[in-house]
Amino acid sequence: MPYKQVLEDARERMRKAVEHLEHEFAGVRTGKASPALVEDIKVEYYGTHTALREIAGITTPEPRLIVIQPWDQNAVPNIVKAIQTSSLGITPVDDGRVVRVPIPELTEERRRDLDKHIKHMAEDARVAIRNIRREENERLKKLQKEGKITEDELRHAEKDVQKLTDDFIAKVNELLKHKEQEIFTV
Repeated sequence: MPYKQVLEDARERMRKAVEHLEHEFAGVRTGKASPALVEDIKVEYYGTHTALREIAGITTPEPRLIVIQPWDQNAVPNIVKAIQTSSLGITPVDDGRVVRVPIPELTEERRRDLDKHIKHMAEDARVAIRNIRREENERLKKLQKEGKITEDELRHAEKDVQKLTDDFIAKVNELLKHKEQEIFTV
């Protein structure tokens, strides 16, 4: 059945949209130290912008501390500069060999700002999922016009695509709810 392939494609694309949102949420600061907060920060390293995770080991020995140990000690000043200019709003401490990033407690205002930000990210994911639904429904209608599937199969497949859409939007809502709890937990 050709429409089964359309459903599989839709499922895979929607899954990737949810995975992208999970990755984005991992980079949102919640007052708890996580390597994901800094691992994607671009550092000027011998003339190229390199992700921090590629030039240093990143650990969280304490709940409110990230320790970055570069493999090349000459990269320490550039790592400090990259963290200072990032959107995290955190001041790193440099001791010459490692960079310590203390994670301060979030203020109520900052928590509300983060909440708005993650809601916007979740809405972007929902829009992406709905766009996938629209594109896959158009593919199904094209298959029906070409005579590869019947009208009944078209209606059945459109219902299946809608069910997939509902399931993945529910996953986005669940991720959002979990991240909000994380942000507002003091």
